[in-house]
Amino acid sequence: MSVITYLHVALTTRLAELRKDGERGDSPVPTAVIIFGLVAVAMAVTAAALTAANDWMTNIPKHQDPK
Repeated sequence: MSVITYLHVALTTRLAELRKDGERGDSPVPTAVIIFGLVAVAMAVTAAALTAANDWMTNIPKHQDPK
């Protein structure tokens, strides 16, 4: 039972210290949202470049033997 009591006291003390310190910086949620947005934009740009490259390659005329 002493281990559970120790963990409870340690957790309670740490939570009290965290509550006392009001300024803890920015939340990680906005950073994750920004990263997700950047990844989405990068994927869209890559897809657009791939589509443009595929269209350009299909518009190249086929080789014809000279007569």
